[in-house]
Amino acid sequence: MPDLSIIIVSYNARVDLERCLESLHTAAPSMPHEIVVVDNHSTDGSAQAARRWADVTVIESTENLGFARANNIAIRASSGPLILLLNSDTVVPAGAINRLVAELRARPDAAIAGPRLVDGSGRAELSFGPALGPFSELRQKMLFRGQVKGLPIISPFVERITRRQREPGWVTGACLLVRRADAEAVGLLDERYFMYVEDVDFCTAIRAKGRAILFVPAVEIVHLRGRSAASVPAQTRRAYYRSQLAFYEKHRLAWAPLLRLFRQLRGQL
Repeated sequence: MPDLSIIIVSYNARVDLERCLESLHTAAPSMPHEIVVVDNHSTDGSAQAARRWADVTVIESTENLGFARANNIAIRASSGPLILLLNSDTVVPAGAINRLVAELRARPDAAIAGPRLVDGSGRAELSFGPALGPFSELRQKMLFRGQVKGLPIISPFVERITRRQREPGWVTGACLLVRRADAEAVGLLDERYFMYVEDVDFCTAIRAKGRAILFVPAVEIVHLRGRSAASVPAQTRRAYYRSQLAFYEKHRLAWAPLLRLFRQLRGQL
């Protein structure tokens, strides 16, 4: 029986997926583990590429199920007491998963641990945040865009805050380690989210159970932001707007009508 189930959802990102799987095999976690790839009906041969590795279980979908639903299928098909949700556009350095697992196991009160994400040049990504709301979301977007553009005030600030261990409202699903018992206690990921915000909702639901979320800057994962979203930018934006509204209707009822009106007036729903 594996101690850890590594789950990767991929959609038309063959190059990214191969690179991710290569990193997992070049410096494999030391604990018994399994790797499950869900291919969301790709047309670029992603599923066939993943089968190069005999120890990788590949689940091929006949349609694009979205991120939450595809992850849930893999979670149910796996068996490890720890689950690592991992984007196909990540590269895992040697020892990173071992350290992340150790950090989570050292905190019985914590359900989730997320690492510090960096791009290919080592620049930090803002991969955690406070509970999602109108003002926190605005702050998050300003910091994210400022970091991407390398603005002289924001970029050093993001680098600094991502060096400190903390217990945020959420960590990104690009690399999210969770105890299976905690994931099952909230019914896994909410499948009303096709793409985006499902990780924030997942962490919010788990925090509501009194469980802690950890951001662990001592562990770094490379996030190269690959092809899946970039291949269909208009559909990606619409998916975000729908997910954002679903989150507000679930967790921020007072703001939901205003958000819906705003998106409708802008023709974004």
